[in-house]
Amino acid sequence: MNNQLINAGKIFLPENKKAYFISDLHLGMYPYEVSAKRERIVNEWIDEVKADLGVLFLVGDIFDFWYEYRKVAPRGFVRFLAKIAELTDSGIPVYFFTGNHDVWVFDYLSKEIGVKVYRNPIEIAINNKQFFIGHGDGVGPGDTSYKILRKIFQNKALQYIFSRIHPNFAFYLAHSWSKHSRYSKGMFEPFLGKDKEYNILFANEYLTTRHIDIFVFGHRHITMDITVGKASKLYNLGEWIVGNTYGKFDGINFEIKSFAAFNNKGKEINVVKM
Repeated sequence: MNNQLINAGKIFLPENKKAYFISDLHLGMYPYEVSAKRERIVNEWIDEVKADLGVLFLVGDIFDFWYEYRKVAPRGFVRFLAKIAELTDSGIPVYFFTGNHDVWVFDYLSKEIGVKVYRNPIEIAINNKQFFIGHGDGVGPGDTSYKILRKIFQNKALQYIFSRIHPNFAFYLAHSWSKHSRYSKGMFEPFLGKDKEYNILFANEYLTTRHIDIFVFGHRHITMDITVGKASKLYNLGEWIVGNTYGKFDGINFEIKSFAAFNNKGKEINVVKM
């Protein structure tokens, strides 16, 4: 269990407003022309849901790589950042969770865009439902090599050394690594089974000591609707590389939906249900 879990209090959705959840946009991912198109589609989705948007949760890997220097921030997402700033300026709260690809988010997004940044999972009550929300990387048993790598990335000394590298070269290294990792492993991994998925194992163990109604994760690029414990639910939000899937909570019910404006118009959502 993550011993840095944050209790983020309570949210009461205004009448006729809903909570929306998206993850794994990987904005900036090679090829960049496709990423730019994806950015525009994400903005179209925000415009579509804005009328009943009460709170937005960005559940990690929103960017394929992010590192902000003291005076320099990444380029390539200006339309998306402007859209998020538009939401926060209008009073809509936006929660941003760092993922394994954007672990080096510091204070730029909170100060300039107005989002609430979380580097660890949170518990938060939305209306009368208790949520556990996090990107999902490094949660649960196993995956030891990644957990070690994450600790290395969170090391202050390493961050300082990386910040000494010229941004042009630093971003070239980062994007090259991300491109190699993504295309060598493949865009998607198969569902491992209810008895092997780390997040499901984590949720079942967590429920032995605390009550959670709904777990929400990203990271796996698989849409899931899984019953955990006796009657709790675990949802994985999927991704926006192909599926354009997101979560919607109306104050009572949570569902996985797909925005059909990209390349999946009319396509049935493939959700693992158990």
